[in-house]
Amino acid sequence: MKVVRNGEARTASRSGAARRPGPSADLPLDTIVRGDCVAALSRLPAASVDLIFADPPYNLQLQGELKRPDDSRVDAVDDAWDKFESFEAYDAFTRAWLLAARRVLKPTGTLWVIGSYHNIFRVGAMLQDLDFWILNDIVWRKTNPMPNFRGRRFTNAHETLIWAAREPGGKGYTFNYEAMKAANEDVQMRSDWLFPICSGTERLKGGDGRKVHPTQKPEALLARVILSASKPGDVVLDPFLGSGTTAAVAKRLGRHFVGIERDPDYADAAQARIDAVEPLPELTLAAAPTAREAPRIAFGALLERGLIAPGTLLTDARSRFRALVRADGTLSLETAPGLGQIGSIHRAGALAQGIEACNGWTFWHIATREGLRPIDSLRATVRSEMALAAE
Repeated sequence: MKVVRNGEARTASRSGAARRPGPSADLPLDTIVRGDCVAALSRLPAASVDLIFADPPYNLQLQGELKRPDDSRVDAVDDAWDKFESFEAYDAFTRAWLLAARRVLKPTGTLWVIGSYHNIFRVGAMLQDLDFWILNDIVWRKTNPMPNFRGRRFTNAHETLIWAAREPGGKGYTFNYEAMKAANEDVQMRSDWLFPICSGTERLKGGDGRKVHPTQKPEALLARVILSASKPGDVVLDPFLGSGTTAAVAKRLGRHFVGIERDPDYADAAQARIDAVEPLPELTLAAAPTAREAPRIAFGALLERGLIAPGTLLTDARSRFRALVRADGTLSLETAPGLGQIGSIHRAGALAQGIEACNGWTFWHIATREGLRPIDSLRATVRSEMALAAE
């Protein structure tokens, strides 16, 4: 069992939450714990985990074999671990593991759970009953889903992930918003994600050529979950580790993992997979700074550095409003309804539009050879110069 002593405190979230300590000394870090998930979770220290990803049994309720039109058998999930006597039994199981998971989550921690139409609605209701705070439901849309061979239903082309905070109100959790936006062509990332199902060389297979695990998830899906909702050095726990995707991706991305798996064959395959993973270089894993974490820059600093001169005319993106830059860093409006009024870039932007508040950095633009640019681009220049000076 590998344990790590308490590390340095680090900032937890985009929302400016308090700094939190490193991993608990009592956690079996970077280890697969073999056994029942509820019993194993009960032995972990309370409030010790930053992120949980859970891929529980779906309770598929398959009736007989599933066959293709050519009468070949579909390798579906018919293992004993996915079978429950009744919905009541499944609900009792769900309640037990969710309560155990909630105990080990930090107050700022979040939980992700994935499922299909067979179980995800029951899991979602239970989450709310237990006072988790649902943040998003994510649709994983599969590029290559299995068709509906009998032609009696629509193709099941997606699964659903629920992302929930431990505490009602959901404050202080980690969400790497800027990183997700940057990875999505600088557009806010949506809640529908397109990934192929696990296949090819990524799919673990045994010596007989058969799948090691019937529901192995693609690494790209787990990477997005972990990159969006945790930071390097955080502890990621998977109570249904299976083939080890969560742990393998967490290790590659510089996070600690704790996996729980009761099937010895799955645990062995997962351990071999994890052992082969090389973590990415630390320099490539540093979290992108959030807008709140970036150094504050006053508009006057742009004048002091000569990036904007007194007397410069600023406009909005559509050139409806104009304002003159004054030597003291305030703006004088030259268009109605705030004609003649003076204020900060934010106040002037609000007055120009006749509204209560405005982000002047994105509202006001300056004319350049390439066209209008938001003055926020000049603020970014100052921040880049400050970062270089600090190196």
